[in-house]
Amino acid sequence: MTQTIPETLSSEKLRNKLGKHHPAFGCWIDMFSPIATEIIAQAGNDCLMIDLEHGPGSVLDAITQMQAARAYGPKTFVRVSHNSYSEIKRVLDAGADGVMVPSISSAREAQAVVEAALYAPKGKRGVASTIVRGADYGVKATEYLETFNDEIMIICQIEDSEGVEKAAEIAATDGVDMIFIGPSDLSADLGYPGETDHPVVMAAIQEVETAVKKAGKLLGAIPTPKRKAAALYEAGYDLVLDGGDIGFVVRGARAKSDELRSILGR
Repeated sequence: MTQTIPETLSSEKLRNKLGKHHPAFGCWIDMFSPIATEIIAQAGNDCLMIDLEHGPGSVLDAITQMQAARAYGPKTFVRVSHNSYSEIKRVLDAGADGVMVPSISSAREAQAVVEAALYAPKGKRGVASTIVRGADYGVKATEYLETFNDEIMIICQIEDSEGVEKAAEIAATDGVDMIFIGPSDLSADLGYPGETDHPVVMAAIQEVETAVKKAGKLLGAIPTPKRKAAALYEAGYDLVLDGGDIGFVVRGARAKSDELRSILGR
């Protein structure tokens, strides 16, 4: 039976930023192996989230992952390590289709993300379109400046109790396209580390969901043990990042080792 996915209140313009499909799915890139990234992109993910917060890579490594994925067409988003004007600017100059910023707890912090990401008059991002990879090293400098503000995806993560309390004003911030809920950090901040499905954590998540939908913005998250991807889509999520390169390798390697040890009676 084909599952019916409900529409969110988000606009068609915002949904288009996800790419060809809505709702969308993707995964995390933390290994910074261009071969692994190429394989994952080839598999048909709608987007890849290149992780500079917890992954060991640099901006240059992020570029390598974007190059590896390019032939297969997924959106390539980058999560920066923190709310940094210079880091946001650099990953966008590098050609990312969007930026995710962790631990946003107020409208003021969300506004800082927007100002770092967008060109004037909407933001304060420095202009170097004649040389950056995002503008094909200057070949598309004029087009890039004309279209960038309308095409880039700006994602703010809510991951603590203050962010939950301020979710409505964060989501209402002009220029913010998506709120991405981080259940692991949120559960720790609420006093239930590792218990992402605890009733208190789930109540906070639902509070954020309501605020985001009311604001008409996109909603994203990762699955939790008791709330898998299907449940998130049914709840109106626009993007689910389900797994990542490290987990794929770990599970595949361990499954094969377990199979061969069983054959050999070990």
